Amino acid sequence: MRHKTRGLLSLAAIALTALVLAGCGATTGERAASGAGVGAAAGAGAGAATGGSVTRGAVIGAGVGAAAGALTDEEDIDLSQ
Repeated sequence: MRHKTRGLLSLAAIALTALVLAGCGATTGERAASGAGVGAAAGAGAGAATGGSVTRGAVIGAGVGAAAGALTDEEDIDLSQ
């Protein structure tokens, strides 16, 4: 049970990080690509930190990050200010 809780917290952290950083880019494609990259890195790190699969964490993180980037508008999150 403890391992599942750590996994869920890691996934929530990946999703939050991807959502915040998905604002990097002017177009939907750029935001999806930057979100996927950040999500993959965060997911791999979370997988390694929790003793899970690094590859699985990277794949899940990339998917969450790409989705967050594609679903946000440039006006939603503006990190340039």
